[in-house]
Amino acid sequence: MLRRWLTVVAALAALALVAPASAQGLPSGPGRCSGSFVNPITDVCWGCMFPLSLGSLKIWPSSRADTKNPDLPICACGTPVPRVGLAMGFWEPVRLVDVSTKPWCFPNLGGIKLDPGFPIGNGYASNSSQIGGQSQNTAKYHVHYYIYPLLYWLEVVTDFLCLEASSFDIAYMSEIDPLWQDDELTTLLNPEAALFTSPIAQAACSADCIASTAKLPIDELFWCSGCQGPMYPMNGNIGANVGIKQSARLAAERMIYKMHRQGLAWGTSGSKALCSKYIMPILKKSQYRLQQVNPTPMVSGRESCSPIGATTILPKSGQVYPVKGEDVGFLLWRKRNCCVL
Repeated sequence: MLRRWLTVVAALAALALVAPASAQGLPSGPGRCSGSFVNPITDVCWGCMFPLSLGSLKIWPSSRADTKNPDLPICACGTPVPRVGLAMGFWEPVRLVDVSTKPWCFPNLGGIKLDPGFPIGNGYASNSSQIGGQSQNTAKYHVHYYIYPLLYWLEVVTDFLCLEASSFDIAYMSEIDPLWQDDELTTLLNPEAALFTSPIAQAACSADCIASTAKLPIDELFWCSGCQGPMYPMNGNIGANVGIKQSARLAAERMIYKMHRQGLAWGTSGSKALCSKYIMPILKKSQYRLQQVNPTPMVSGRESCSPIGATTILPKSGQVYPVKGEDVGFLLWRKRNCCVL
């Protein structure tokens, strides 16, 4: 729980202190890693937990769109004698995601930057490249994925078996993953990407952009990340960067998809998830909401924890700074349908 989380943070801080001076970065400039620890009181949009449902009935409504819940409030799990329970639905903060152009930079751990002793290479944002004879801005990001079951730690709801009972951990770092660095190697993970490169397939993403901004993303258009761009390739190489808010969010969304493809994230929403989580190699985008917590926590407004693919141009969707904007942190909210026994 919190003791384990503090131990991990202390260990990372110790590593940062004993690292060479070059790993600490300069007070300003491209090598600096910026960020702050997430304050669970002031930096978390607690309104993003809602709506809370019992079956199809909203017992705590919200202006935010919700996924489809089971029709009946009663459920049964277990064999050979099933146990009867209540079909609850709620949103829980369960993961943190770092997105940075600097390798080994951890914005959500206070801006710690480590030096592992071997080079990885810096990313970039708004780097001009020639695509089809025209100049286009691109980006490349490193991403970290944390286990962060906040409701369970804070004991907001006690004796609630639906909460994920785990401790803080850094589950994934893109710096040590060759599939994250190279588009050709990434095809080992997403060979179907070649099927969705046609103009028609990409044009369909405009409909996903509208749907995810207005309500929920279109799960059937799994190759689209709405207004952010294509989900493929599942790495941090962004082919069209129209702003750090857009490209950093797309890198985070691709990491979420990658976790599902590798079996490190599972399905938790819908009737199928009432009794247990299930394998979900094709991402169900409507299961998640993303809240920016670094460099500026977005804690109010409908767009503060918007679905995957929603536009980033609305005022409450996020804010970055010209100097610190390349280090961004997100809190990932996940829909949970569970049979409370």
